[in-house]
Order: sequence, then C-alpha cells, then structure tokens
Amino acid sequence: MKIRPSNALPAALLGIAVPLGATQIGAAAMAEDTQIAPSLDGLIGDHAVIQRDQPIVLRGTSKPDTSVTARLAGRTSTVTADRDGRFELRLKSLPAGGPYDLKIAGSTGVTTVRDLLIGDVFLCSGQSNMELPVNAAQDLIPDAHPPLDDKLRLVTIAKASSETPLTRFAARPKWTAAGADTVPGFSAACFYMVQALRRSEGVPIGAIHSSWGGSRISAWMGDAALRSAGMAREADLLALHAKDPGAAERGASKIWEDWWRRGAGDAPGREPWQPDAALDWKPGPKIGNFEQWGMPALADYNGMVWYQRVVTLTAAQARGAATLAIGVVDDADRTWVNGIGVGGNSNAARARVYTLPAGALKPGRNVITVNDDDVYAYGGMTGPADTMMLTLADGSHVPIGDGWRYAIAKRVPGNAPRSPWDDINGAGTLYNGMIAPLGPTALAGIAWYQGESDTGLPGYETRLAAMTRGWRQQFGKPTIPLAIAQLANYGTPPIAPGESGWADVREAQRLMAARDGHAGVAVAIDLGDPLDIHPGEKHAVGQRLARVLRPLAYAGREPVGPSIATANRTADGGVTLRFTGVTGSLHAQASRTAIGFELCGPAAGSCRYADGLVQGDRVTLASDGKPVVRVRYAWADSPVVNLADDAQLPVGPFEIPLS
Repeated sequence: MKIRPSNALPAALLGIAVPLGATQIGAAAMAEDTQIAPSLDGLIGDHAVIQRDQPIVLRGTSKPDTSVTARLAGRTSTVTADRDGRFELRLKSLPAGGPYDLKIAGSTGVTTVRDLLIGDVFLCSGQSNMELPVNAAQDLIPDAHPPLDDKLRLVTIAKASSETPLTRFAARPKWTAAGADTVPGFSAACFYMVQALRRSEGVPIGAIHSSWGGSRISAWMGDAALRSAGMAREADLLALHAKDPGAAERGASKIWEDWWRRGAGDAPGREPWQPDAALDWKPGPKIGNFEQWGMPALADYNGMVWYQRVVTLTAAQARGAATLAIGVVDDADRTWVNGIGVGGNSNAARARVYTLPAGALKPGRNVITVNDDDVYAYGGMTGPADTMMLTLADGSHVPIGDGWRYAIAKRVPGNAPRSPWDDINGAGTLYNGMIAPLGPTALAGIAWYQGESDTGLPGYETRLAAMTRGWRQQFGKPTIPLAIAQLANYGTPPIAPGESGWADVREAQRLMAARDGHAGVAVAIDLGDPLDIHPGEKHAVGQRLARVLRPLAYAGREPVGPSIATANRTADGGVTLRFTGVTGSLHAQASRTAIGFELCGPAAGSCRYADGLVQGDRVTLASDGKPVVRVRYAWADSPVVNLADDAQLPVGPFEIPLS
C-alpha cells in the first residue's frame, strides 16, 4: 500500500514549506544606521544562553573606525570597528551562572542584552524527524507538559535558504524559557534531549533548533565541506546561479541528463525529453494528483512520470524571450522546451516559473516536456490549471492547463540529482541560511537527526563527516560532541534478506561515529512506525541522544547502548559476535533466539537469515555449511528484531566482516 503522511504532521515537515526569503544584510548598509547603538550578529539576544568555559566571541556592526567595548560579568574587551563597521570582540570564558546583562558600547550609544545565562548550548538540526514538534509527537506524558524552567531556554531558527552564506539572520531569533507555553511548538527530539541533560547535569542549558523537513544533508554543508565530499561541481553551480541563473540551469539540466543516460541506457538524441520521444503516451485526464485519475498503474505509484504538451506558435509569437509557468509539481520536476533544459525544482509546494531566453521557442510546433519525480505520497502536476501558461514577449498568454499527455517512466537506479540552489535538496542552501548566521557560537554538543532523504544516495558517510568537520570549524572547536539519531524503522517488514537504502544510511551513521572519536549513535530501530515516516515516539529518541552525549560532553560513564565490536569464526564454522556498551547482558525478547541476523558469502544475493544464541555480551550464529565472509543485522528498511540489553536499549543495525 502507498503510505500517506500522518494527519497530525504539519505539511512543513514534509519539506514543502516555502522559505522565508531571508536576504543578506550587508555590513556597510548596517553601518550607515548608527543613530542608535552597536548591533550584534548571531543568537546573543535577551534571555540567551552562552556556552560556559569557552571564549565568548561577539560579532556585529557599529560606526566605522570607532571604538566598541563589551562588558559582561566582570569581563571587558575593546576593539575598533573596521571601515565597513564590522567588529569582533572576545571575552574570556565564564563558568556556569547568571543571569547577567551584556553591554556593548560604541560612539553612538549602548546596546544592552539582558538576562543572559552561562551554561551549555546544544544545536539540534536535521530534517522532519528533528523538526517534528512536541505537540505533534506522543505527548501523553508529564515530560511533554513541563513546569516553567527558567534555566532551560529554547530558540528556533526560522527557515531560510540562501545561495550565499549570510552573516546575520533577517530577524533575530528569540529565546524563551521552557514551559507549558513554549515547549509544545519546539522540536520534540531536541527538547526531550536537553530536558534530560538539564536534569542530570544541573547547569543552565540552551537549545538551538535549526532544521527543515525533507532536506538532504548536502543542503546543510558549507562550500568547503561540499568540495571535500566530492561535490565541487555542485558548489560551483551554486556560485554560478547567484551570478547567471540561466547558465546554472543549463548546467543542472546537463547533470540530470547525464544521470538519466547512465541509468536508463538511452542514446543521445533518443531520450524522453526529446520533442519526438516515442513513449507509451496516454492522454492526461486532468491537472491534479495522478493517484486520483483512476488509473490502476498510478493508484499506488511512487516514481517518475513524463508529461508532454505541444504549443503551436506563429513566427511573431515565437520571437523574443518568454516565461513558462507549469504550476506546482509534486514532488520534483525537470523541465525542457524543445529538448533544451530550462529548469527544475524539488519544492513540492512551489509553483514552477521558468525563463525562456530568446530563441528557445520557434514558429510552429513547440514541445514542453516535464519529468515529475514522485518520491513520497502523492505526485503529479497539480497546477492549478488556470495558472499554467506560456507568457510571450509581447505580454500575451497561451494557456497550457489542459491538453497534456503522460507516460510512466522506466525505473532508473538511484535518486535523481537536484538543483544545487533547491531549498532543501540543494548544496549549501540551508547551511548558508540557517547555520552560517550562527557565526562562532560556542557549543557543548550537536544532535543530528537526518538521512531519510539521502536513502539511495551513495556516500552518506563522507558527506556526514565533511559536514561535521565544517560545523566544528565554524563553532571553534574540532572536538564538539556529535550525537546522531540513527534512522528508525519504516516501511513493510522484509520476508527475505535484501538490499536497503535505509540500512546503508544507518551503517554510514554508525561508521562515521565510530571513526570520528567524538561522536555517537542513538539507535532508534525499535522506535519507528512502519506506516508513518514520522514516528510519534520522540521522548525515547531525545533520552537516547542525551545518553550518547553524556560520556562525550560530560565524561559520563553510563553505557550508551550495545554496538558491535568483533565478529570471529568459531571452530565449527559458526560466528561469535561480541558487543560493547552493554548494560548488564543482552537478551532475546519474547524468544529463545535473536532474529534479524544474516550470514553472507562473497557473492551478491548470498545473505540468509540465521538465529542467534545469546549469552552475556555475545551472540553465536551456527554454521549452515555455506561460505561466510560477513554478518549483517537488521538490514532492511523496517527490520524485525528482538535483541536488547538490561536497559532496554536495542542492538543497532550493522554489517561487519569476519576477522
């Protein structure tokens, strides 16, 4: 069956929110407005929490070439603003405490930031399962309705996409104390994490929530991170788009076309976007979700559909530039006119409007081709039909809200490339708009819950490592702890071993954390919902993230959960697996044996299920007489597993070669 979005989930969590349109505020422009007082960048405003035991860096704007002084809790620093009015003040670190007032004095006045606490600051980021608020999660628990705690403070970063890094937010985010009025709309996973840390550590804590549903990890990576992860072409295209959108669109179309040819095997000139493409075309019943057309082949379909529309123009009409409006396309489109790429977008709520340069149209027959990539829930060209038109150079309109035909596309391996400037599926767009403006904010740790949108895309471990390095560099400490919420189970349980894009991402998360040295994984393989990609159980997710952070940020000694350590052959040809991080002993729940294990040979398709005999921190898999070179566990989108320790923490998915 086709899985639909949960009714309780705001549409924004599906990645279809429209960005707030934040724009870069130039330092020189700010410097001209000097009649009041110096202005700070970043997050330090009334009621903020500043990281303890780390130098305090304050950036902002004042009158050019004048002195600026900061005073906070007995610490003082003075600098001279540069010719653009920019300044950076540094104060010595402070221990946990407060509240304090911060004063920034310049030649034009004094700015006072009130009620600051010094404590531990955590950044929570990712996609929809980090964005999901407390009031959309399971909230029939006391922790979801806490009394006011003035020492636990929350701030949410407004959604903003940008092609270039911003130095400040369009509007300063507002900090609030955690309580019954503020918690319901805050990230559930993030809140439950910092709530648990606040209780165990007893210091003031600040939580920064910056996430966007549906986003790929590439959108959260800065320029250097993209390049180090092999995405230099995307980084270059993003920079080009800021200067020459038309040239960048042509480059993005070429990347998409190359991807299609590799996967589909189509020869140049015979691809589906060519004007005379010979596909199994059928008349499109109407503009709208194709699942509602009454066509059995599309009733439960996720995948690509080709659309085509012919427009006949006179020589006068074809002369000059034009604008093509094709309405909303759910989820992502790539669009051509007469076989030439003109644009593409992956925001499922955004109406597509593409500029056609002079020469794109011709007298007579003109063919518009749209590839609709439906990756989740409903799909199709949804209009509205009366907004779909070709606007010609003379200002006249040619309606195109009907007369389309369609063809179901062949399946091509992997996920289609997205335009680097796409809000949520781009390259650097969300980093530029929602992370870069944080500046050098000092942190105690980072929580990351993302990966669903990267299933099927190879190289996730490389991208996650590169993003983490870039963030740590920005925030001024190469060892900032990172807690990764591993993807929960989702989808139909398997009936046989097979490959899984979700398992690939989980393994990439596990390996990145193991190799990093300052990161850990919060396993959530038992907390998902097979029918809802946004499971409501976020209380346990937050508590497990806190459990991962305690030994990394606080030198805690509590085991964080069982993880695979070694896999060795036994004398009789079986395999013994040893686990670390176990509280007490491992147990097979509701069974004498642990399930979900696979013995795998060297050949593709050689994995087969094996029962596990559990004893202490070890699991033994008996030999079945076939070759074994590696072992997999919970290797499916939605695996069925039953192995956990005395703390009810599950063993996470893994793949490991035999020693």
